[in-house]
Amino acid sequence: MPIHNPNPAYGANLEAFAGIPTFMRQPASRDLNGVDVAIVGVPFEGGATSFRSGTRFGSRKIRELSLIMWGYNNLLKVAPLDVLTVVDYGDVAVVPTNIRENIEAITNEVSTVLEAGPTVIALGGDHSISFPLLRAHAAKFGPLAVVHFDSHSDTTQGDIDHGTPFRQAIEAGLIDTDAYIQVGIRGPLDNANDIIAAERLGAKVLTIDKCFEMGIPAIIQSIRELMGERQVYVSLDIDSVDPAYAPGTGTPEVGGFTSYQMLQLVRGLNGLKLVGFDLVEVSPPYDHGDITAILAANLVFEFLSLLAIS
Repeated sequence: MPIHNPNPAYGANLEAFAGIPTFMRQPASRDLNGVDVAIVGVPFEGGATSFRSGTRFGSRKIRELSLIMWGYNNLLKVAPLDVLTVVDYGDVAVVPTNIRENIEAITNEVSTVLEAGPTVIALGGDHSISFPLLRAHAAKFGPLAVVHFDSHSDTTQGDIDHGTPFRQAIEAGLIDTDAYIQVGIRGPLDNANDIIAAERLGAKVLTIDKCFEMGIPAIIQSIRELMGERQVYVSLDIDSVDPAYAPGTGTPEVGGFTSYQMLQLVRGLNGLKLVGFDLVEVSPPYDHGDITAILAANLVFEFLSLLAIS
C-alpha cells in the first residue's frame, strides 16, 4: 500500500527500497505556502558528543527508514498524510565544528519556517540543537511548556553542548519552568547533585524508577496536568529508550523504556497544544539492524498523527 503522494518522482508507487528517501515520500520543498508541517533535518553533532559519534547521520537514516511505514495510525484512528500537508524541508546547512555559528544558523532557518506557518518536526543531530530550536519557537510563541524525554537531564553547567541545552534555554527565558517535565532520567550521574540541580532550575524530574513505580497512565496524567492549556514543545532523546530497543545512540543508558512504552507516552500527549517537536541522538553507526531509526521514524509518525487529530 503506497503512501499518498501526487508526485511520482519521489517514488510513491515504488517499493520501500526504491525512490528518493524524503520523509514518508513527502515532497522535498521549501515552498511553505499552505504547508501544515515541515520536516527539518539538523545533522549537527558538534555539541561535544560524550562517547559515540555519528548523530550527524541520524536525520538521513530516519528518513530512509520512514519509507517502510504504512500511512494509517490504527490506535489514533487517523491517516495523518491525508489530513496534513507535509513537506520535507531538507536540512539546515551546518558547519561541523562551529557550534556558535550553527546555533545561529539553526535558529534563523527554523524561525523562517515558523514565520511561514508550518509546525516544525526537527530530526537531529545531537541534543545541543534543542537550544536553538527552542530559541526559534519561543520567539514566536513566548516561553514554552516543555516535555523532555531523556535518560539525562541535560541541565549541567557550562557552555552550550549536548549536556547543557535546557539549562541554557531556562537561563535565556525560553522555558516556562512552571511547566517543564523531564521523563525517564536514569543512569550513573556526574555528581550527586545533578538531579537536584535540574529541580532547582524548575524541572519536574521523573526518574525511570519513579516512572516504573507510577506506570505509563500515571506518567501521562502527570504530564497533562502540568502542561494544562499551555503551548507545548516536545524534545525526545532516543536514549530515553532502553538500548536493548534503541542501541544506535551516543550515550546509551540501560534500564529505560521499551519501544512500546515510548509509543504509549507520545500517544498520551494527544490533546495538548503541541507547537514543536524534536527527535535527537540517533547514531546510525551503532544501530544494529536499523532498529533505532525504525523506532525514531515511527515516533515521528505518531507526532504527525497527533497534529492531524488536533
